[in-house]
Amino acid sequence: MAPITVDPAAIVDGCDPLLPDCLLPFPSDHLTVADPDTPTGRRLALVAEALPVNNEGTIPDPAPWNRSDGFSPGAAMTVRFPGLDPEASGLPPITDIARSLADDSPTVVLDATTGERWPHWAELDANAGDEDPILYLRPARNFPDGHRIVVGLRGLLDATGEPIAPTDAFRAYRDRLDTGNPDLEARRPAMEEVFADLDAAGIDRGDLQVAWDFTVASTQSLTGPMLALRDAAFAELGDAAPAFTITGVELLSGDQLIRRVTGTYTVPGFLTDDGGVGTHLRRDDAGEPERGIDLTARFVCGIPKTASGTVPEAPLLYGHGLLGEAEQATSSGPRAVAAEFGRVVCGTDLIGMAEEDTINAVAVIQDLSNFHTMADRLLQGHLNTLFLGRLMVHPDGLASDDAFRDADGPLLRTGEDHGLAYYGISQGGIMGGVSTAVSTDWDLAVLGVPAINYSTLLHRSIDFDPFFAGLKVSYPSTYDQGIFILLIQLLWDRSEGNGFANHLGDDPLPGANPKRVLLHLAVGDHQVANVATEVMARTVGAAVQWPAVAEGRHDDVDPYWGLERWTDDEHEGSALVVWDSGIPLPPTANLPPRDGDDPHDDPRTEPASVFQRGTFLDTGVVVRTCDGPCTAEQR
Repeated sequence: MAPITVDPAAIVDGCDPLLPDCLLPFPSDHLTVADPDTPTGRRLALVAEALPVNNEGTIPDPAPWNRSDGFSPGAAMTVRFPGLDPEASGLPPITDIARSLADDSPTVVLDATTGERWPHWAELDANAGDEDPILYLRPARNFPDGHRIVVGLRGLLDATGEPIAPTDAFRAYRDRLDTGNPDLEARRPAMEEVFADLDAAGIDRGDLQVAWDFTVASTQSLTGPMLALRDAAFAELGDAAPAFTITGVELLSGDQLIRRVTGTYTVPGFLTDDGGVGTHLRRDDAGEPERGIDLTARFVCGIPKTASGTVPEAPLLYGHGLLGEAEQATSSGPRAVAAEFGRVVCGTDLIGMAEEDTINAVAVIQDLSNFHTMADRLLQGHLNTLFLGRLMVHPDGLASDDAFRDADGPLLRTGEDHGLAYYGISQGGIMGGVSTAVSTDWDLAVLGVPAINYSTLLHRSIDFDPFFAGLKVSYPSTYDQGIFILLIQLLWDRSEGNGFANHLGDDPLPGANPKRVLLHLAVGDHQVANVATEVMARTVGAAVQWPAVAEGRHDDVDPYWGLERWTDDEHEGSALVVWDSGIPLPPTANLPPRDGDDPHDDPRTEPASVFQRGTFLDTGVVVRTCDGPCTAEQR
């Protein structure tokens, strides 16, 4: 090979020399090491000095990340090229995802495990200000767990129409030039595999400006901690009901609910110290979750007026909204379903992202080192949700107490035909994907205005505004802000729907049955980005009710691309139903919608929506309740 000199300054421990920015391209197997003891054969090996440092000089400990055997199944593939012109380069936009699969697409994402090209869109960070923006390639549906992904970029132009020059390190690999550097040369076989995979897909290595590969985390890495908590806790519980105490019974005079019952119950704890805000998962010497002290969780239940001891009502488990609380179980959305379909609805605080955790959410934004506490405590929050479900369906659980009985018997249906289902809104829709995927007590879930992947969602949500303001203070560089969000997603995956969505269908997790979910989307949602809901729908294999929206009410070349369309009166299987309040469409950049009234809450009490949700929860069948596209009145 002809020689080439690569600047030694480009070769830094913990960085990738393929691009000038230390952690780019990201994610990359260059940031991992071989590990024969993991399902993927790899393990992350992030170096502390390569991670973003806050305004106080705090260097994060990479240990929580380095437990993973791969990267996020929803990973945004990330590069940065100063002066890049996305339009001149012909990058596939968010409005034309099919463009990413064209033979001449400048961005190629390949599932090297199967040889399949992967749909995606490209977007420059619209929040970069005066800095050179990060270019994100976002998958239009999540990658399969454990697969190896290859990325190649070619034909990239700057604003003057000139090609973007590759780095010397990449040219050395692409053009087979000898660097004489042992560290760089040791990577050459891996890079040759990347070029071979792209060549098999029809991509000429000589056209590439950068290419790399990464491994998606295994199912064990993503879901193993949650499953470990579930299995240990329920093995300990055995055939019994969780211990509980009723703390209050309020008689109601409304036309929907007759009683509001509050109480507490006991759950095996797996958190450090007392399990309070800011604690994290206890681990043994092998790094596995370890039993701690018992924790006390609280519940709030609403009993509908239709309930009687003669015909007990089925239980409904409710998941609250962003940094919310158990009291939301008797709010308008779940109350309407409970009243119309005769459901006893109960909810608990999803600790980790409950109201009491707001202070920790602020601490996380100030210091990346703290994020594992939020993700870890969420695991316990999901376990608490599972235990509340068991408490609702066990004959010795809530139904055994006078608070849930009348003179004729229990008001709550229990036993084998209990009919338990899950209903969550917003954060409850996002996080409900985890609880549902691991549940052994319910298989149907309505996820209202949900999504997966906070790394796609955050920049597109007005709810992130106050936290984003704090992030800008703690991490002033927009590059660091972008990397921060990508890094926290790796930890969030263990307790967020993004890490579990591949198993919300016919590929259930161990111990669980196949799942079916009904997703409701609000067009132009200011809080939960429509595009993140659509990625969720593709990932879980949902079909979209068609017609979904009126002509002109979507910016895409092919609206709801990649989703099967169902046009019959009924659909058996997971489904996406779109609800349109007529507000302006969301931006096509990674910015939140701000025009018009936020439609986030509009579907939840719309009569046609309530009927569709309740019917699905009862039967598992999605019925058409709209004559044409579904619309919702603004609340």
